[in-house]
Amino acid sequence: MENTYKGFQELSVWQAARKYKLDIYHLVSLFPIDEKYNLSNQLIRAARSIPANIAEGYGRYTYKDQIHFCIQAKGSLYETLNHIVDAVDCNYINMETKTEFELKLKELKSF
Repeated sequence: MENTYKGFQELSVWQAARKYKLDIYHLVSLFPIDEKYNLSNQLIRAARSIPANIAEGYGRYTYKDQIHFCIQAKGSLYETLNHIVDAVDCNYINMETKTEFELKLKELKSF
């Protein structure tokens, strides 16, 4: 069976992951400057990993490899949520913002 997509950029899940990553970029811009190399960096790295793993899985030949990278992407998605909880604990964001990102996570996870 041949893939009907011309590239990973056409995948709805990759597009949603990219948007989530951009939302994370905006979120960390609100953090204190002294978090630039700490929590902000961790959040950005985890968020970048989500679409990157989807793209890498797309480029793999076997179904087993493709699934492996989807699982990695899902793990990175939950890692971002953990860091968002950390941001609440540090009073960088409020519970409403956390809930907003949890809803985005659920939406992204549903693909």
